[in-house]
Amino acid sequence: MSEAIRLALDAMSGDFGPRITIPAALIYAQDAPDVQIQLYGDPDLIRGTAQGPLPANVTVHPSETVVPMDADPRQALRQGAGSSMWRSLEALASGDANACVSAGNSGALLLISRRVVGGIEGVEVPAFCKAMPVESGHTLMLDLGANLHCSSAQLLQFARMGHILAESAGVRSPRVGLLNIGSEAGKGTKIIRDAAELMGACNELNFCGYVEADSIYTGVVEVIVCDGFSGNIALKTSEGVARLISRRIEKSFSSGWGRLGGLLMWPILRRWRAELNPDAYNGAVLAGLAGTVIKSHGGAGIAATVNALSLACEQARLGVPTRITRALTSG
Repeated sequence: MSEAIRLALDAMSGDFGPRITIPAALIYAQDAPDVQIQLYGDPDLIRGTAQGPLPANVTVHPSETVVPMDADPRQALRQGAGSSMWRSLEALASGDANACVSAGNSGALLLISRRVVGGIEGVEVPAFCKAMPVESGHTLMLDLGANLHCSSAQLLQFARMGHILAESAGVRSPRVGLLNIGSEAGKGTKIIRDAAELMGACNELNFCGYVEADSIYTGVVEVIVCDGFSGNIALKTSEGVARLISRRIEKSFSSGWGRLGGLLMWPILRRWRAELNPDAYNGAVLAGLAGTVIKSHGGAGIAATVNALSLACEQARLGVPTRITRALTSG
């Protein structure tokens, strides 16, 4: 029988802190009784928010401070050693946890993770990677905001990590594309063109060339590589459009004949809403670290946080950091 997965949850961070993280942890603890959930934060606040005895698979671990959402990441790195974020990452680094989840300050999480957990040999910088819903299945996209500027060599590293992440999820020979402003060979910056040349020469990659932004959700490739600036804009734009579509659908079927039509179409609309809801895909893997770190959206609700915990458990079971380490050190 395999050892139980242990998840370290930064219970204090995010826009809403324990008001969201504690109910989410309790729900996930009930759904996954074989998973041990470690809550890092203010014990009194955590237990008070839980409003009752904690399940046997949930434990509380004290921390003195919280990294503010608007904190300067470098200052958090210098002064955050007693914070809930730092403590939860320490649990991962020491082996007391198999994965860490935080909805805290992205920049602080990146810097503290690199300091406490450490990186993988052959990876210059970690990258935020997330599954994006496409016409059929999902496409992994990285980087989504960890690195605003990337070299061509770093983009190649992202491609290799994305390839391994996709393979770990069961995709055979995942197709890899590079985000660009056009599909023609001469398009894009020199960094993009050089990265394409490197990816094309990498035998382990099934590199399919450039992908334009309007093709992100077609499923033309299983992995899309980009710098963090472009990736974050693409991600936030898609989330905004998804919410706009949801609001328009609700408004169109809220009165008169539209209400009747809405009742008839409700099963289809409900499926669409679930598929397009960004909360269903909450959680980005910080790929390139020596351990599994999941960034939950700062404004995530309870259901979205449950999804981030589920993703952390899945990644821990797959042992993705170990797979990346083996691939990069052997090649």
